[in-house]
Amino acid sequence: MDEVRIDKFLWAIRVFKTRSDAAEACRTGKVSVGGNAAKSSKQVRRGDVIEVRKGAVHYSYQVVEPVEKRQGAQLVPNYALDITPQYELDKLSAPNETVFLKRDRGSGRPTKRERREIDRLLESLD
Repeated sequence: MDEVRIDKFLWAIRVFKTRSDAAEACRTGKVSVGGNAAKSSKQVRRGDVIEVRKGAVHYSYQVVEPVEKRQGAQLVPNYALDITPQYELDKLSAPNETVFLKRDRGSGRPTKRERREIDRLLESLD
């Protein structure tokens, strides 16, 4: 097997819990191969570098051997090398910025406009 679909490969090496999660990440532009955005049908081959954005961290993997079937966690290094830079991994242990929105007690649920403002604020932190 020289080539395999990227969504199958990311699922097989346990980057995503389900194949549909992997396909969704491809569809939303969170996966790239060689610097170019990848659709879920993109074929990956030995030596390709895959970048996956999960939250604030950009993970990088190099394909050692394409594989379609889900592998045990101990076998994953036989199929993909984790080449994620250390500064990206440090983002996982960085303290999360907490957003505290003050609302007067008893003022009820936020209005639609207030909800949009809250969502916009939370998206800007990602």
